[in-house]
Amino acid sequence: MTTGALNEPQQGGDETAVRARILDAAFAAFMKNGYAASSTLEIATRARVSKRELYALVGNKQAMLVACISARARRLQVPADFPVPHDRETFGQVLASFGTQLIREITDPTVIAVFRLAIAEAVHAPEVAQALDSIGREASRAALRQIMARAQASGLLNGRPAELAEQFGGLLWGNLMIGLLLGVAKRPSLRELTTRARDAAAAFLQLHPLSTNAAAPADAS
Repeated sequence: MTTGALNEPQQGGDETAVRARILDAAFAAFMKNGYAASSTLEIATRARVSKRELYALVGNKQAMLVACISARARRLQVPADFPVPHDRETFGQVLASFGTQLIREITDPTVIAVFRLAIAEAVHAPEVAQALDSIGREASRAALRQIMARAQASGLLNGRPAELAEQFGGLLWGNLMIGLLLGVAKRPSLRELTTRARDAAAAFLQLHPLSTNAAAPADAS
């Protein structure tokens, strides 16, 4: 490929596909060199686009980082078809189902690589960790808070949704994330992570038994 061809915008290309290629190239560069040491020129070269096209379709390097993390964070939102729990059994099933989804997504090798990148760049490029926390981790925290709030509104649970979500997260993960980050633990199989999520849901329900004289959900008015 000649320099002139590289510097010209792609003709007739699908912008969505080109943008995806840019983000794949950015992610590969970040993983290889680190965020701070990766240049937009290298990313453009990897993606086979001009720097002008790169900035037009995605933006600067930080915008690429945010886009890479956001794409994965969207998979951690509560699906629209998640049932609203009206009894403890359904609530436990919702917790187990979401817990399974959460572990499956976060233990993906590329996601673990992003966490390692954030840790490695904590001093030189703290924006990596900030983006990961505010976009990536917040998606799962918000989803769990929503599940807890729904259960609370149905009279199935007492407590603050944020604290309850944090507690379930602790039961779900244990030391697994540390082991994965250190490379001393293997990614759980589908059966293992499903069992892990069910056990966490069962333990959570045991910690928060429903009182026989529990009050009905308070009127919003």
